[in-house]
Amino acid sequence: MQQQNVGYVLTLLTGIGLVSLSGCARPGNMTQTEQSNAQPTPQQPTANTTAAIAPTDPNFVVAAVQKVGPAVVRINAARTVSRQLPAEFDDPILRRFFGIQPNPAQPRQRVVRGTGSGFIISASGQILTNAHVVDGADRVSVTLKDGRTFEGEVVGQDTVTDVAVIQVQANDLPVVPMGNSETLQPGEWVIAIGNPLGLDNTVTAGIISSTERSTSDIGVSDKRVDLIQTDTAINPGNSGGPLLNARGEVIGMNTAIISGAQGLGFAIPINTVQKISQQLITTGEVQHAYLGVQMVTLTPEVRQQLEIESGGEIDVTAEQGILIIRVVPNSPAARAGLRAGDVIQTINNQPVTTTEEVQRLVEGSQVGSQMQIGVQRNGQSQQVAVRLENLPVQSET
Repeated sequence: MQQQNVGYVLTLLTGIGLVSLSGCARPGNMTQTEQSNAQPTPQQPTANTTAAIAPTDPNFVVAAVQKVGPAVVRINAARTVSRQLPAEFDDPILRRFFGIQPNPAQPRQRVVRGTGSGFIISASGQILTNAHVVDGADRVSVTLKDGRTFEGEVVGQDTVTDVAVIQVQANDLPVVPMGNSETLQPGEWVIAIGNPLGLDNTVTAGIISSTERSTSDIGVSDKRVDLIQTDTAINPGNSGGPLLNARGEVIGMNTAIISGAQGLGFAIPINTVQKISQQLITTGEVQHAYLGVQMVTLTPEVRQQLEIESGGEIDVTAEQGILIIRVVPNSPAARAGLRAGDVIQTINNQPVTTTEEVQRLVEGSQVGSQMQIGVQRNGQSQQVAVRLENLPVQSET
């Protein structure tokens, strides 16, 4: 069974060109040392307005930007990487043959810089952004719209949902108003603010194209989060910036685009961002319940393909459910006795019919809790009790 291969690009800008990653960020120039920048004269933060913005107002985008813009920031992250010759060129004979002369003055390390976006959620300096914006960074700085720049400390990051929290030492900062991503509907107006391609404080607008778009829908296996799909223009450098509704409330965090496509941007729902960020602020880490299976929603096409590929050795009689195609060794599912070929039909006595339903139920469970999974195996129904564990790094479901 083949899975559609879609280029998922993080909107982080890093280096000279675009880098295909799991998200969207803008590369910066690679240099050996940090360049000092003149600091603009600090200004007082703009106060947030509380008046509601009518979606029928032809200037609702302007009003939303004026309301939120002062609390949207540029995040510059730098990390040091080693510069090494390929192993074969470390041989002095080969270096002499290829004319490669040792150069003690040549630096063995370089600094790689990336630029992303973020937004302030606390007047005392708590800022949200994507985890991939600050991943591996040795130094993080935050620049406000009014020109002030602060050194930032990464409080915590969660690569599974791509959320990170930065703390700067400041007071009386402007903050964004939060919305509710649970009530979103396709067709609603949305606005993105960020720093795409180094163009600070860029504003774009569009609509919500879809809600609850799973990461598996766009071919991403290392993330576990439902996404808001939008046709709002999102580019490298927008990573971590806010997606607003027509009232100027943050309803998502811009995180990714599909490479080569137009009008296909994705944001993490703000309710998810808030839940994850609060755990990071409180404990510095996030736990994710883990089952340990690879699975596919059972359809007539899947059943037919499975029969062909197995040469008739695997015969799935269930009409619907979720087919387990692999059980991860030493996982909770393996210890509980789940097997490849089992068809999940209920979880905690509630019917399930898609992989997305299973994933959401697992993600919504507590680590250490027990989950009752009803499966059909060889035409017989049975219950399997699985005690969920914390998701290990680079694992499946």
